[in-house]
Amino acid sequence: MHLLKYTYSILILFIFFGQSYSQNNIPIKDSLDIMKVMDFQEKAWNNGDIDSFMDGYLRSEELVFSGSNGPIYGWNATKERYKRSYPDLKTMGKLSFTVKKIKSLSKKTAYLIGEYYLKRTIDDSFGHFTLIWKKVNGKWFIVSDHTSSSN
Repeated sequence: MHLLKYTYSILILFIFFGQSYSQNNIPIKDSLDIMKVMDFQEKAWNNGDIDSFMDGYLRSEELVFSGSNGPIYGWNATKERYKRSYPDLKTMGKLSFTVKKIKSLSKKTAYLIGEYYLKRTIDDSFGHFTLIWKKVNGKWFIVSDHTSSSN
């Protein structure tokens, strides 16, 4: 009887921790879809196309961008911030991302931790970001972007 209780206890712990672990694993298709958006944004940025770069963000007042000057709310305000901060190709430079981790928060939300590198003639920039993603109508969009420069 004691062995049976012990076995059930181990089984319950295994199920609990197994579910916790599996809930954080993002399906491969979702991970690839998110990476495609990141790749698209990188290419749009490197072409000087902030409008297309913004397609990776959810067009909503729900969007929040947090940087060194605090949070900015809404898609339009975020786009204007990018255009103000990066008015030309010289200030935009060439962007590359390195993704460190993607994890699922639910079936329709995920978070991504990464680094950005901005190579420019005026100076280079490097930093870290955490993105919260939301799946809407089968497509992934950024709903929260917290970016901090390491310069």
